[in-house]
Amino acid sequence: MDRALKARLETRFGERLAGPVRQRHDETEIRVRPADLPEVMRTLHGDPELGFQLLADLCGVDTGTTMQVTYHLWSPASPDWLRVIAVDLPREDPRVPSVTFLWKGAEWMEREAYDMFGIVFEGNRDLRRIYMPPDYRAFPLRKDFYLPDDAARSPGAGVRHMEQTHRPSNAIPESAVRRVKA
Repeated sequence: MDRALKARLETRFGERLAGPVRQRHDETEIRVRPADLPEVMRTLHGDPELGFQLLADLCGVDTGTTMQVTYHLWSPASPDWLRVIAVDLPREDPRVPSVTFLWKGAEWMEREAYDMFGIVFEGNRDLRRIYMPPDYRAFPLRKDFYLPDDAARSPGAGVRHMEQTHRPSNAIPESAVRRVKA
């Protein structure tokens, strides 16, 4: 764990953090509100002491109550990866500012999060579906997305037909099977 990184992040972003800086193994994590995201990312990218120049990944998260966007950043100035989480996006209309002004490659990652979770990245110049057909209305990675056979399924409803094991049609009746004693 890079304790110096933790101290720099707490000093630099104090009031902008939506929770404590967390560290585990080679990862440091900060949480920010969507309104603070552009300035926090600009500082992480441009400040020579931080220098997080590589956006390795960006993904949407559905917690069940709110939506989040998670960014994984790398810097040669720290041995730790930095996870930045934009928290508390409303499920009804999740929106967060785009980071394509810093990392051009974020455009495709933002499109994927939009396509799978319905998260709108304000400022992304090409925000459209990337996997699903353009007229598709649902968001497949949301927790409230159900397949047609899930319509009546509840936690106690048992197993879907595709998960059940079936006895082969040409199986020998159990009474005809000889048991070997151990």
